[in-house]
Amino acid sequence: MIEPFGNQYVVARRVYSANDFGEEHKKKERRHKTPLDHLKQCCSCSTKKAKRIALSLFPIASWLPAYQIKEWLLSDIVSGISTGLVAVLQGLAFALLVNVPPSYGLYAAFFPVIIYFFLGTSRHISVGPFPVLSMMVGAVVVRVTSTTSPTGGNNTSISNDLDSSSDEQKVMVAAMVTILSGIIQLLLGVLQIGFVVIYLSESLISGFTTAAAIHVLVSQLKFILQLTVPAHTDPFSIFKVLESVFTQIQKTNIADLVTALIILVVVSAVKEVNQRFKAKLPVPIPIELIMTVIAAGVSYGFDFKTRFNVAVVGKMNSGFQPPIQPDPKIFQDTIGDSFGIAIVGFAVAFSVARVYSLKYDYPINGNQELIALGLGNIFGGSFRGFASSTALSRSGVQESTGGKTQMGYLIIFKCICCLCFSQSVLAALALGNLKGMLMQFAEIGRLWRKDKYDCLIWIMTFIFAIVLGLGLGLAASVAFQLLTIVFRTQFPKCSTLANVGRSNIYKNRKDYSDMYEPEGIKIFRCPSPIYFANIGFFRQKLFDAVGFSPLRILRKRKKALKKIRKMQKKGLIQVTPKGCICTVDNFKDSDEELDNHEIEELDQPINTTDLPFQIDWNADLPLNIVVPKISLHSLILDFSAVSFLDVSSMRGLKKIFQEFIRIEVDVYIVGTDDDFIEKLTRCEFFDDEVKDSIFFLTIHDAVLHILMKKDYITSKVSTSQVPLLW
Repeated sequence: MIEPFGNQYVVARRVYSANDFGEEHKKKERRHKTPLDHLKQCCSCSTKKAKRIALSLFPIASWLPAYQIKEWLLSDIVSGISTGLVAVLQGLAFALLVNVPPSYGLYAAFFPVIIYFFLGTSRHISVGPFPVLSMMVGAVVVRVTSTTSPTGGNNTSISNDLDSSSDEQKVMVAAMVTILSGIIQLLLGVLQIGFVVIYLSESLISGFTTAAAIHVLVSQLKFILQLTVPAHTDPFSIFKVLESVFTQIQKTNIADLVTALIILVVVSAVKEVNQRFKAKLPVPIPIELIMTVIAAGVSYGFDFKTRFNVAVVGKMNSGFQPPIQPDPKIFQDTIGDSFGIAIVGFAVAFSVARVYSLKYDYPINGNQELIALGLGNIFGGSFRGFASSTALSRSGVQESTGGKTQMGYLIIFKCICCLCFSQSVLAALALGNLKGMLMQFAEIGRLWRKDKYDCLIWIMTFIFAIVLGLGLGLAASVAFQLLTIVFRTQFPKCSTLANVGRSNIYKNRKDYSDMYEPEGIKIFRCPSPIYFANIGFFRQKLFDAVGFSPLRILRKRKKALKKIRKMQKKGLIQVTPKGCICTVDNFKDSDEELDNHEIEELDQPINTTDLPFQIDWNADLPLNIVVPKISLHSLILDFSAVSFLDVSSMRGLKKIFQEFIRIEVDVYIVGTDDDFIEKLTRCEFFDDEVKDSIFFLTIHDAVLHILMKKDYITSKVSTSQVPLLW
């Protein structure tokens, strides 16, 4: 019964053990589905289920009939043109990261959009090239082409043939990696295991993308400075590239450098204006397009290619090329890299999609996103594109220009293909889109204040990705992140609880001043699962909390009991109505004789039934017999945060319980559910001695039970009155 009084309440109920509560409040019988039931449900067919599956596979069928032409079409057209122009320019720029001709960036910016339009569940993300993925694909391209390129003598014709086929080979590798990563994403989506992205935390993604931005920055130096830098893909490659750049710094093309710096400064400044005044600007200023057209016009008008030896992209092929033929050999050599690309691409796209789905209140499906991205990559790779995901900056343009759906993506990609770009211009555009990722360094301070482990994950992910490269760095980062989870559970922050303000609330006794700890009762809390890796740590922390080792106390008592028996047999101890009297002033016994006995015998329960008197181990014992005195009579273990136990931990708990019970310390377990209790009581490792431990609903129930058991309070006193009596 609960009686409210203003902002206070009085609770009057009986003290519940787990058994008492179960007898008074019967649980409902519930039938849990078996694997066979799930299989039958999966294989069953109905009109409603078929419609649901069709709508989930083709989300366009759910929103297209409800498309509001008058309200949305104009904004989608404006958004599609703005976002499309940005996507085209980013595709051209990010193609340099993949080490393929920039014209292939158009394919990467175009084909995945078509597939995502029909299959994607997000209405706002802009699918296309992403610098991190482009960098990862580029690393694979360099590695594979450097190990498979044929070598020969000084034959000029062979050299010319190699030069002409080098780009085709790089395009082939990039396309195969894209197709394979798409196949992996498609399989993950079909198998409904899109949850794999949960193993990439926000801290890991932030640190990884920041490191990737550094890789992008370093990789673009050769285009900005127009230097010949050999490709490196092994660990420490970023340092080798920097070494190569600085050793050739005197060969810098000043025209390329000045052009790139001007464009970089202008693009960064205008992007800042777009960000600060996005509420007042009807459409973000398309600075990438403006600067690209101006730079292309200036370069062509003043003939930079001839006068200053500026490297230009040249004329790009118009139209589409036929689909590419898969190469199983490249699949075999790049499957590990493709898996990492598939996971990172999905993680980034899903993270951005989730932001907009929460903002505009519509659902997204992780598994369907995998299918859409996977088919988009398969389709794009087949037409010589490279891996796609999404970019927050591009999606921001899509959303800020009023885009309501993916409809606007059907109205893009036309007139850019005939311009003549400078490679330094594209490199500057690529660097101009890195500001958001480079600003993530500010995350370090925020994470340090909030969670040291997350901050460490960010830093180590950044270091791994910088030193080991993006592929190995991602694998090492995931392994390190999982290792931190093991550390958190292996070394939990156990605490001793006490009563706060004489109420039924129990908190860490170190955190508050007005604390009350019932005499002879210790309340110990473990805030993590107990398993094979932390059972030893749990044991040590528990012994530190109570202030002694129960096994040591037991062995001391067993040794003392042997001495008492010897003295009793020799008649040196006499029993009187007032107690036991020792008839001698001293008694010498060999400690060596006791130490030579079997350890197993010392660990057995104490049996004093053969003695004509009872031994009070906390009282003064006969001469020369010293046993540590303990005031603890009850131990309460708060297992409300213990989610599971394994076999090793149950063995360890059994031993701990036995040790305390054998020195006359009662053990109580609180905060567990019925399944947990059933697992403990039915476990083969727990004998009757340990099964007598009592389970209670709450800490307060256990404390009240102990106080009534020790006759400190009467059972007639209500729960609300007990704190006043303590």
